Amino acid sequence: MSWCTIESDPGVFTSLIEAIGVKDVQVEELWSLDEEALAVHNPVHGLIFLFKYQKGEPRETLGWGEAPGLFFAQQTISNACATQAFLHILLNSPGLDVGDALRDFKEMTADFPADMRGLAIGNIDSIRVAHNSFSRAEPFISDEKVATDDDDVFHFVAYVPHGGKVFELDGLQEGPIVLGDVGSADWLDVARPAIQERIAKYTGSEIRFNLMAVVKSKLKTAEEAVAAAEAGGDEAGAGAARAEVVRQQELRTGWARENKRRKHNYIPFIVKMIEELAKRGELAALREKAAETAKATREAAKARKDAAEKEGKEGGGAAAE
Repeated sequence: MSWCTIESDPGVFTSLIEAIGVKDVQVEELWSLDEEALAVHNPVHGLIFLFKYQKGEPRETLGWGEAPGLFFAQQTISNACATQAFLHILLNSPGLDVGDALRDFKEMTADFPADMRGLAIGNIDSIRVAHNSFSRAEPFISDEKVATDDDDVFHFVAYVPHGGKVFELDGLQEGPIVLGDVGSADWLDVARPAIQERIAKYTGSEIRFNLMAVVKSKLKTAEEAVAAAEAGGDEAGAGAARAEVVRQQELRTGWARENKRRKHNYIPFIVKMIEELAKRGELAALREKAAETAKATREAAKARKDAAEKEGKEGGGAAAE
């Protein structure tokens, strides 16, 4: 059974993780890699980075068994890189309640090589069903299209601490990639330059990136703060914590509403709307306007790409001189 593509959104991924059976975690979107921006989310169990995939030189990876206890699986399923990246974090975060399905899966695959682990992921019904529950309604069923060099292909990778080191876990690689030792520093200080270096490789030609963090549930944290403040007789602190509980509940209500919209089948409505526009003689004009807008968008995108390539070439020439 195939896996659908899903939108990169913290509400989607939080719901996905919870559907798999993981408790008391959520996904937060990050707008900065600054230490202060990351500190408000501590503890951070792992980072997920989405970027435009580019073929490059093979990177140095560890072989099977060289990082004892680290869960790493090669990606063998199309469209599953997001879910697999989250599994790389969840299954490498001691202390998390990942639920029976993931706990049993990790134990079952403990002695599997990376490629067999990747195949095994596709056979876990709870993971596949949770992932595909975010599929969008499609009017037609067609064969999967193989991506070409001209297509924009985006990919998710995970960054996690494990055994005193920081790893980049990319299912398209042969094995885990060691980024460095944690030592006395925060592990995020090791992951940060690796992500910044990856972004810098695009030299301004690409701005579509997305960085998310897997953190403790903010709702759970607020509820614990209420209980602690009430136990200590701190009514002011309890009031502030209750307000945060309400805010987090409203946030989750919004996520649930947006996820319902993502899954809703709007196709009958759209077909009916097009029929009505055609009856009123307005469809042709709207189609022409849409074609003009699409053409202008393509020309603007090409102009930006050409300008970025020109800037890159000029920068390279100046450096060579």
